Amino acid sequence: MACMKLGSKTDAFHRQGQAWFCTTGLPSDIVVEVGEMSFHLHKFPLLSRSGIMERLISEASEGEEECVINIPDIPGGAKTFELVAKFCYGVKFELTASNVVYLRCAAEHLEMTEEYGEDNLITQTEAFLNQVVLRNWKDSLKALQTCDDILPHAEELNITKRCIESLATKASTDPNLFGWPVKEHGGPMQSPGGSVLWNGISTGARPKKSSSDWWYEDVSTLSLPLYQRLISVMESRGIKQEIIAGSITFYAKKYLPGLNRRQGTSDSSTRLAPVSLGSPPSEEDQKLLLEEVDRLLPFQKRVVPTKLLFGLLRTAMILRANPSCISNFEKRIGMQLDQATLEDLLMPNFSYSMETLYNVDCVQRILDHFLAMDQITGGGVSPSSMDDGQLIGSPAGPSLTPITMVAKLIDGYLAEVAPDVNLKLPKFQALAAAVPEYARPLDDGLYRAIDIYLKPGKVHEFINWSLAWYPDFRWP
Repeated sequence: MACMKLGSKTDAFHRQGQAWFCTTGLPSDIVVEVGEMSFHLHKFPLLSRSGIMERLISEASEGEEECVINIPDIPGGAKTFELVAKFCYGVKFELTASNVVYLRCAAEHLEMTEEYGEDNLITQTEAFLNQVVLRNWKDSLKALQTCDDILPHAEELNITKRCIESLATKASTDPNLFGWPVKEHGGPMQSPGGSVLWNGISTGARPKKSSSDWWYEDVSTLSLPLYQRLISVMESRGIKQEIIAGSITFYAKKYLPGLNRRQGTSDSSTRLAPVSLGSPPSEEDQKLLLEEVDRLLPFQKRVVPTKLLFGLLRTAMILRANPSCISNFEKRIGMQLDQATLEDLLMPNFSYSMETLYNVDCVQRILDHFLAMDQITGGGVSPSSMDDGQLIGSPAGPSLTPITMVAKLIDGYLAEVAPDVNLKLPKFQALAAAVPEYARPLDDGLYRAIDIYLKPGKVHEFINWSLAWYPDFRWP
C-alpha cells in the first residue's frame, strides 16, 4: 500500500487509559474531548492550523480558567483526531489509503485550509488522493471501503465518486496493455512495459495474461450499496454484459450461503458487509442482496449459466423474495430453458400450502416464458417444416432445435413428477399440452409419462380428459 510521510518531529504523544498527552516540556493548556477520549494538548499548534479550533478555543477561553472543548462529530472519531493533532505538532506519521479519506474529511470539517498555514492538511490529503491513491487499483479500493464509515462527508467532498470512477476506469481497461494489476503480497513486480522485475532489473519475461475476471474478488469486498454504484458506472463505461454478470454472480455466491451449497462450492467469506467476518448473513440481508442482484443482472440471454439462475430462483423462493424478483428469475430461465437439465427443473415446493412435492406451477410459468420468447424470435420449428416427426430435408432424423430440446426436457419432467399422488390431472394436462405438437418429433417420452401417471383411481379421469382434448388420442 502506498504511503506518504508527514512531519519530521519525534512522536511525543503517549496514551494513558482514555487520555492522550503531548510531552513537549510545557504543561497542557487545553483539553479536547472527542467521544470518550480526552486529548491534553496546547492551544497554539491547534489554532494555527484550524479555523474551527481557533474559534472554539477563543470561545472556550473567555472567562474560563480551564480551556475544554468538545468535538463530538469529527469524521473518523478519536483515532483520526489523534493523527490531526500529530499533524498540527509536526510529528511524523504516515498518510495511507486506509486513513486518507478520514483525514481529508476531518481536515474539511476543521477548516484546515491554506489560510491557516502552507501545505495544510486539506492540501496534503487532496494531493495524496489524486496523485497516488486514485492512480492505483488497490489503494482506490481501500479508500472506497473507508468511505462507508463516513459516507455523508465523503459524498460531500466527491471522494466516493472519484474512487468509483477510478476503479471503473481500471476495470474497463485491458490490464495486459499496462502490466497491471501488479501482484502484491510477494508476487513479482513489473516494469512499466509489463516485463517481470527481479531486484529492479527487467528479466524480459512477460507476466501471465490477466483474465477479464481479475477484479471480481477485490470488488466483492465492498458493501452492497457501494458495489451497486460501482457496477452501474462500469456498465456505463461499456464493459461487456457477460463480464458484469460474472461479477454480480460472484458477489451473490460469496454472500448467499444457500446458493454456495447448491453450487457445491465453499467460501469462508459468507458475510454481507458490514456483518463481522465469519457471521452468516441474516435472512433479511440475504433477501435484500438477492433482490438487488435481480435489479443488477442484465436481462439478456445466456449471460448467466442456467444452473446458476435456477440456484438464484430457489434461493429467492426460500427467502420469500418479492414476487417481481422471483418472476424475473423465471423469465431469465425461460429465455434459455433449452440449456436446462432435468435436475434443474426438479425444484421442491418450499411452502406447506403447496400440494405437490415439486413446484409444477413454477415450471409451467418458465415454459410459458420460453414459448412466448420462442414465438417472438422465431426460434422454433414450424409445423409445415415437419414430415412424420422429421425435419424436411434432414436425413439424419429429428433436429435438436431449442424447442425440441425443451419438449424432450418437459416430457422427462412429467415422467418424474407423475408418481406424485397430489399432482392433479389439470396441472399434468396443462404442462403436457403447453408444448406444441410439432415440437415432439416422437411421442415416446409423453407416452411414458402418461403411463407412469395412470394409477388406480386416475384411469377413468384420464380417459375423460383425453377424449375431451384429443378425440383421435392413440393409447400407448
